[in-house]
Amino acid sequence: MHAKEFAEEFAEEFADGFETIAIHAGQEPDPGTGAVVAPIHLSSTFAQDGVGGLRGGFEYARSGNPTRAALETCLAALERGQVGLAFSAGMAATDTLLRAVCRPGDHVIIPADAYGGTYRLIARVLAEWGVEHTSVDLTDLDATWAAVRPGVTRLVWCETPTNPLLSVADIAALASVAHDAGALLAVDNTFASPYLQQPLTLGADAVVHSTTKYLGGHSDVVGGAVVVSDPELGTRLRFLQNAAGAVPGPFDCWLVLRGIKTLSVRMDRHCANARLIATLLAAHPAVATVYYPGLPSHAGYGIAAKQMRDFGGMVSFTLRDGPRAAIELCARTRLFTLAESLGGVESLIEHPASMTHASVADSPLAVPAELVRLSVGIESADDLAADLQRALDGLSPGAA
Repeated sequence: MHAKEFAEEFAEEFADGFETIAIHAGQEPDPGTGAVVAPIHLSSTFAQDGVGGLRGGFEYARSGNPTRAALETCLAALERGQVGLAFSAGMAATDTLLRAVCRPGDHVIIPADAYGGTYRLIARVLAEWGVEHTSVDLTDLDATWAAVRPGVTRLVWCETPTNPLLSVADIAALASVAHDAGALLAVDNTFASPYLQQPLTLGADAVVHSTTKYLGGHSDVVGGAVVVSDPELGTRLRFLQNAAGAVPGPFDCWLVLRGIKTLSVRMDRHCANARLIATLLAAHPAVATVYYPGLPSHAGYGIAAKQMRDFGGMVSFTLRDGPRAAIELCARTRLFTLAESLGGVESLIEHPASMTHASVADSPLAVPAELVRLSVGIESADDLAADLQRALDGLSPGAA
């Protein structure tokens, strides 16, 4: 069954049906053995029934693998898309989509606080290929319109919520801007996951994920994905996926599939814990500003409430006593582990300016040096709150 048909059938029979799709899409019991978990197919090549007689369309593992096909079917169904493609990393997915859409001389609009790796790819790699970009506050539709270059802008690249400042863009409104300009809208949906937000249903043309994060959910796999609504764009992406070969191994695909099965229950806990932590931070005297779309004081609260199921597990904040206080805090927590990445069951803390966003230093996308980012895990909320409270209370006076 086609991924979109599967999603629509289950959505009709089981209301939203997300949890059912996550567990069953592309993962029917193995016809040969009855195994209820998708097998890990480690073969690099597949026997043919005569020249060109492919079994299930498989010939060579770079071109296609049954375990990867199961994941890609599931990803497309979760995002209500037509075509899903899995990659070896989120950046490989991003690169493939950009090269499928853009040509030398084209122009891309990116967020003013885009993920550092995305900025690095566009500003330092694709720029050498002749692709130009403009960074703009995508929450400002007038500014976004002003950044459009008629006949040249091919893509509006959106993150919502953004990494690491958690600004929230109106996906439907941006889709209108992009389409009126003759461009496509791509949404990096990594922070939200398809459980909290489905951009294709709001008018986006493509969705990108680092499956390393919430989809995998256990900090044990690196991967990426693209899901699109247009089969023609899907065909171009499939060609590049095979031609460039940045594909995930079958065990990596199996790990992401395993993670997806519990995505909904994990995200519910991530969101509940993050709300508690954001509230704690907002009340603490050492904290200057809290960036969390679930707080009514957040500028994007209304849009997030409209287009998201819940507000996510990421929280960022600044310290009143400046950069040294931020770095000291990162060293003081015990349950919040100092590490890059996000979206795993364990809680993480990092200093973006020195870590995940060091690549945007001295650029228009540079992040505040006093900023701390939390990936709030699914541990006991009371234990997480106590760990953070203790770390904040113990900061050295005048750490700036």
